[in-house]
Amino acid sequence: MSEPFDLIVIGGGVNGAGVARDAALRGAKVLLLEAGDLAGGTSSKSSKLIHGGLRYLEYREFGLVREALHERDTLWRIAPHIVWPMRFVLPVTQGMRPAWMLRAGLALYDMLAGRDHLPGAKGIRLADHPAGAHVVGAIKAFEYSDCWADDARLVLLNAVDARRHGAVIRSHTRVASARREGDLWRVETAAGEVFTGRALVNAAGPGADDLLALAGEEPAFAIRRVRGSHIVVPRRLGHDFAYIMQQPDGRIVFVLPFAQGFTLIGTTDADHAGALADVQPSEEEIEYLIAAHNRAFDLPIARADVVHAFAGVRALVEERRKGGQVAPEAATRGYRLVQSGAGAGAPLVTIYGGKLTSYRSVAQGVVDGLAARISALGGPCRTGQLPLPGGEFDRQDQRLVVADLAARYPFLSADDALRITRAYGLDAGSWLGGAKRREDLGCNFGHGLSEAELAHMRAEEWAASGDDALWRRSKLGLWLDGAQQAAVAEWFSKN
Repeated sequence: MSEPFDLIVIGGGVNGAGVARDAALRGAKVLLLEAGDLAGGTSSKSSKLIHGGLRYLEYREFGLVREALHERDTLWRIAPHIVWPMRFVLPVTQGMRPAWMLRAGLALYDMLAGRDHLPGAKGIRLADHPAGAHVVGAIKAFEYSDCWADDARLVLLNAVDARRHGAVIRSHTRVASARREGDLWRVETAAGEVFTGRALVNAAGPGADDLLALAGEEPAFAIRRVRGSHIVVPRRLGHDFAYIMQQPDGRIVFVLPFAQGFTLIGTTDADHAGALADVQPSEEEIEYLIAAHNRAFDLPIARADVVHAFAGVRALVEERRKGGQVAPEAATRGYRLVQSGAGAGAPLVTIYGGKLTSYRSVAQGVVDGLAARISALGGPCRTGQLPLPGGEFDRQDQRLVVADLAARYPFLSADDALRITRAYGLDAGSWLGGAKRREDLGCNFGHGLSEAELAHMRAEEWAASGDDALWRRSKLGLWLDGAQQAAVAEWFSKN
């Protein structure tokens, strides 16, 4: 058996990849095991927002919002290619939260953000604003800042950087058993491989309780599985503003520009009692989101306009208050880190809850908490200072990076240059190489997707199928037709 790892991380979502990167940057020997594709679950099925969570102020989660707003600024700095600012419009609609409440909430939001680099909130008249042309039921609104991110690529780039610093990343590797053997964890995969580690991190998200049962541990918290669903429709609004829309039932729905030609609408909050594999939105949730859009705009959409729909299951810390269980949308998005094994051999840390924006802080908490037990983790956390791969440029210079890529590869369309920059940043040249014309990149599968890019995804980003490439490494599945998607799948089957 090989030398034990300092840390074995189970779960290849954003928290697991973040822990692997943090520990690897400190010089530890790290193994990450993921049963499916990296970011194959919840971490690729979010609203794609890097935000403080304006609505969490309503539930007095001030600490959570402050931490997330700090992380928003950090992530924009270390990943300026996949995280970028977005201005949101919040219409004031009759019968819902009043203007004074929204104004107070936004002022507090800006105050908790501190001295970050995004413009603050302001009031606007919709008749005088480019985002107001098709809004119905409102005259006034507020405009404020948050950030958008490519959630799946955020996971991938953390994993890529972890590997660059010595971590072993194994996707499509299901864990069959985990047990303590003295001062080590013994982890066996479904394929019969055995690994040992000085500490184990349970980053299985909504499956964290299943992994605890596998390891013979009792959960410290109950996990509440809440499904969030989204729909994607062709873009009709001719601007880059996003919307946050209040709903009659008290929820909010985001309407976001998406993938250079589409609009993303979400999310719902529904308790999920089913399996975690192949989670899909219900027709009721899809109709809810269609109705939310049509309530807000005079450009109605129908079920036939929905070109894509997806759902992810969030793992929330179970709460009960006087009167019973809280509503799904009111359940905390905070997280808990629980370490067991303090007096019984090798430690296990379980991550309960959390949100995309706070993953880096979660990872730092996990690794800091283990540093007293695992000497290799004793170095300083550097994940907030070192850029993610491809993000080694000032965040104000994204347009310059796009322009430079277009100048170096003039055969790229403007849309291609923007998409590639927002995926790979300064690392785009690693697969574009010395290409002088599009034909130098091999087969063109459509919408700028080349054989060279697929080969890069397979060799450097663990892509193993068409779905991996089209829905997680990129969002090009929205653009390619059935025959083109089948050609991508066939390429993977032959390569």
